[in-house]
Amino acid sequence: MLALTDCFRSMRSRRPPGFENHDLLASETSFSVNEVDALYVLYGKLSSSIIDDGLIHKEEFLLALFNCSLKQNLFAQRLFDLFDIKHNGVIEFGEFVRSLSIFHPRTPQADKIEFAFKLYDLRHTGFIERDELKEMVFAILKESELILPDDTIEAIVDKTFVEADTKGDGRIDPEEWKELVTRYPSIIKNMTLPFLKEITQMFPSFVLTTEAQDSQLVFE
Repeated sequence: MLALTDCFRSMRSRRPPGFENHDLLASETSFSVNEVDALYVLYGKLSSSIIDDGLIHKEEFLLALFNCSLKQNLFAQRLFDLFDIKHNGVIEFGEFVRSLSIFHPRTPQADKIEFAFKLYDLRHTGFIERDELKEMVFAILKESELILPDDTIEAIVDKTFVEADTKGDGRIDPEEWKELVTRYPSIIKNMTLPFLKEITQMFPSFVLTTEAQDSQLVFE
């Protein structure tokens, strides 16, 4: 704990661009002030892993969280896009804390459902189209290294859409998505990272593993 305190004090003297008050961030997220302090140390490590400028670039984000390069994995790319709230190509500290808070066990399910919807809404239309769902299913399967025949994937997508598109208009709106997740909560299982409750005691590798079993993608 002493080492963490010393590291935190040294980093305070060179606050990164976009720095925000830790008390404010704690009041707006599921993290405590101490947890935000710990995330500040982690942020400093991630934001200097390739380019030491106090900002997390896409390369740093993908390598740290997914151990992948820029040309791989739509799922990882979409997470970066959502963490980059200002859409300026980098993740500032406040964005990092607010976005990571979605994965905290104490975060309300409604917030997780909304975030997951945005993850699948690739074209930012406010709806999830069939091709968007298919692209994300492919990405999640790739991340989990689960290989399925193309016809099986098509069946997964078709069955999901039949379940979700209750209005029959060929797209999934936020209300339909909420109803779907309520019936099948395993869809957002990976939106909760239990170790975030122990962030002040440990610094995990922060590799997000997507254990995409059939039950998390398709409905029995």
